[in-house]
Amino acid sequence: MSLAYVSFGSNLGNRLKNIKRGLEFVSRNRSITITKKSSLYETEPVGYANQGYFLNGVVEIETYITPHRLLSILKRAERDIGRRRRRRWGPREIDFDILLYNQKCVDTPSLIVPHPRMHERGFVLIPLVEIAPKVIHPIFKKSVQQLLVKFADTKGVKFFGVLE
Repeated sequence: MSLAYVSFGSNLGNRLKNIKRGLEFVSRNRSITITKKSSLYETEPVGYANQGYFLNGVVEIETYITPHRLLSILKRAERDIGRRRRRRWGPREIDFDILLYNQKCVDTPSLIVPHPRMHERGFVLIPLVEIAPKVIHPIFKKSVQQLLVKFADTKGVKFFGVLE
């Protein structure tokens, strides 16, 4: 069994409903068990500022499928919720990213794990630290809690509420 951490975010439509529907879609797959959910955090957009604020969080999952198969399921969930690709870092109904998958490093055209910018992003590290502070980043060899203190930009990240 493998342990993976997946971030999620939404800033279009009913953000909370989109997140709940996306996570329900993912959890319906028998090869995936969501074992922990972070709280939700409202965050300023990154990269393209002319858009609404995001709701972000992280889930821990147990799975026996490969990282690429997991990515395929996550992308299918995005499409099911109605995500349309508009622009890089643009608004989205739902977005899923694989942050970590065990201690594996994957570098292919379709998937990079660990996520290449996770260590810079407070909106990723704050919820990840909430559910798994001692998890070690396989490249930096530091806990995600240490990465949060050392690298991440946390301004613009505000607690929103508990995800039921």
